[in-house]
Amino acid sequence: MASIPSNDVSENGHGNGNGPSPPRAKRPRAALISAAQIRDEFAHHDPAVARVNNGSFGCCPASVLEAQARWQRLFLAQPDAFYFDGLQPGLRRSRAAVAALVNAGDVSEISLVDNATTAAAIVLQHAAWSFAEGHFARGDAVLMLHYAYGAVKKSIQAYVARAGATVVEVPLPFPVTSPDAIITEFHAALAVAKAGGRKVRLAVIDHITSMPSVLIPVKELVAICRQEGVDKVFVDAAHSVGQVPVDVRDIGADFYTSNLHKWFFCPPAVAFLHTRKGGPITSQLHHPVVSHEYGNGLPMESGWIGTRDYSAQIVVPEAIHFVNRFEGGIEGIRSRNHEKVIEMGRMLAEAWGTFLGSPPVMCGSMAMVGMPCCLCIESDDDALRVRTMLRKDFKVEVPIYYNSRQVKVQEMAKDNNSDPVTGYVRISHQVYNVKEEYERLRDAVNKLVAEGFTSAKLRPAEKKHCDLVLP
Repeated sequence: MASIPSNDVSENGHGNGNGPSPPRAKRPRAALISAAQIRDEFAHHDPAVARVNNGSFGCCPASVLEAQARWQRLFLAQPDAFYFDGLQPGLRRSRAAVAALVNAGDVSEISLVDNATTAAAIVLQHAAWSFAEGHFARGDAVLMLHYAYGAVKKSIQAYVARAGATVVEVPLPFPVTSPDAIITEFHAALAVAKAGGRKVRLAVIDHITSMPSVLIPVKELVAICRQEGVDKVFVDAAHSVGQVPVDVRDIGADFYTSNLHKWFFCPPAVAFLHTRKGGPITSQLHHPVVSHEYGNGLPMESGWIGTRDYSAQIVVPEAIHFVNRFEGGIEGIRSRNHEKVIEMGRMLAEAWGTFLGSPPVMCGSMAMVGMPCCLCIESDDDALRVRTMLRKDFKVEVPIYYNSRQVKVQEMAKDNNSDPVTGYVRISHQVYNVKEEYERLRDAVNKLVAEGFTSAKLRPAEKKHCDLVLP
């Protein structure tokens, strides 16, 4: 696990490290955390809610929140001293911790940003400039997965499509049976992107897709891009750190981003963008918010985008201390979360007569589980309305995914009654979760089925019908 540098580093002359000290006294390694201590660390969670959706917003233990509050008070007590003497050393410690965590070659390769969406904007902004300045030809291609995160898809449209790029999507199968199915579709889409001698300037590849959640064979796809002459590869790994092992040098992408507030116990909002050292593009990347550090390199630009709360970005070492209280550290947490989410997913699938949306090898700490066909989830709106009902009426928080029957690369998957499954829950497992929360989800859905509920009952009056045609 990462070793934390001392408090004597500065990259831009904003102090020599002798100003305000970070609120982290050196301490001996704590004993392994107990179940009672885990409950205490997350006692601020609403106890009435079965929270099986860590994936959307993550979680932050009380000890890390307390450290964040100390940093916030330090800033408020004397903002000038904090800015000149405390901020950059604090950010440098966090960047060094991240560099060690993901096996970056150097701390200079790590920039801290608010979230993976911001990191995507940095990369896509540069691609748009390349089109606008004539480095790329109009019509050159950008490749992305069909299940790319919605905000990233919109950023691709806002930046590169508007600048003249041809956007090609990889139509991924779901449910998915093996990594090979994804690799096959990626090869086919890449051939489309290169048709007519077109150059592929950028491939945007998810490490773990959000909805539906699937662990993508990212290293293999990056290697394919290298073999096929794709200029640059950006891995959107918003969910990866804390769910799966990450070695950015082994993966080999040009750009790699992951949130630290989703699965690594940091407060919102903090993420990192890794850029490979030495590449000519590194000095050309800029934060979308232009402030006083513009031109001093992306790590410094990202480290000051005006007056704001930087405390979430400074407490990464505290999050590392927290995970090291668990047996096996983050590796142990990942392993146990994976085992539990698969166990809970199989329990739900058996109760509902359905299946997991992907094999366990393609899951991290999240899993997709088919819902009973009789619920008649026939649109994204249906999925959202059922999700809202589960939250309000049953106190269960879980995302629901609508899998359109207009799937071009495969037939719809069927449940135990040979009926097509269109709705899936995405369950998460984190250290605070307990079996009873998944049982509450199971029982809520079973109650709806027993009562003859269909999502049509939640639709506006003019749309109250179920179009599902059973074979």
